[in-house]
Amino acid sequence: MDKISLIIPCYNEEQALPFLYEELKKVTEGMSGQEFEFIFVNDGSKDKTLSVIKGLKDVDNRVRYVSFSRNFGKEAGIYAGLEASTGDYVALMDADLQDPPSLLKEMYDTLKTEDYDCVATRRLDRKGEPAIRSFFAKQFYQLINKISDTEIVDGARDFRLMSRQMVNAIIDLSEYNRFSKGIFGWVGFNTKWISYENIERVAGATKWSFLSLFFYSIEGIIAFSTRPLYIASAFGILFCVIAFLMICVIIMKTLIWGDPVDGYPSTICIIFFIGGIQLFCLGILGQYLSKTYLETKRRPIYIVKEKA
Repeated sequence: MDKISLIIPCYNEEQALPFLYEELKKVTEGMSGQEFEFIFVNDGSKDKTLSVIKGLKDVDNRVRYVSFSRNFGKEAGIYAGLEASTGDYVALMDADLQDPPSLLKEMYDTLKTEDYDCVATRRLDRKGEPAIRSFFAKQFYQLINKISDTEIVDGARDFRLMSRQMVNAIIDLSEYNRFSKGIFGWVGFNTKWISYENIERVAGATKWSFLSLFFYSIEGIIAFSTRPLYIASAFGILFCVIAFLMICVIIMKTLIWGDPVDGYPSTICIIFFIGGIQLFCLGILGQYLSKTYLETKRRPIYIVKEKA
């Protein structure tokens, strides 16, 4: 009998959890011959999420939980769930039912009958999202796939079912700065993609603001590409060439026409422009340096307050 672990990271999801649990019960009852465990990871929630999880555990011995000492972020929640899982297959999903549990049977059947190690999901559209967020999300996927050797599928969700071999490979990547969408692609393994239309949250509000998504995208770019580091070198070469050409132009103008070297306003503009470019390049270097600094500290990805 195969055992399937379902990992659900939670942050302030007390309203959504009862709906999710009822849906999971229906789906798992419709699948015969498998054993299940539901692993809820409480990521330092400030509402009654942990109390709701404990209530579910009281009525269902398949429910397990890991509760953090504070909010460490969804990436830490994913990693903690993977480490706590004991199943032959491991599924990862959100608590808000935007990841339809009804796909679990199809995902499991695919892994059992076809030569795949992972069945992952992607959204066909971004219906219900603000237009500006959808636009920048598309731009992010286009950019990162151009500058990174790791393929990250546009519209990819964290919702997926993986073999134990793939899960163990992900656990071995114990880096502090984590970007799971990239990690899933980096470890390789055969992946089949299932597409579905975007689904609205069943309850509660999203915890991802536009700004937090922007910084998360920066994490992904830094984690899976070193191309931005080339920008500093490219700008340096470009401005050296421009400076050399401008020196030649000034010398020629002075020798041939006796044109005095003036132009205070244009000089100030050039100084500000080049200064901005330098600060931009230093910012890129600083981002990579800060991530290296955090990795060398060897701090734990998360701290568990209680688990059961």
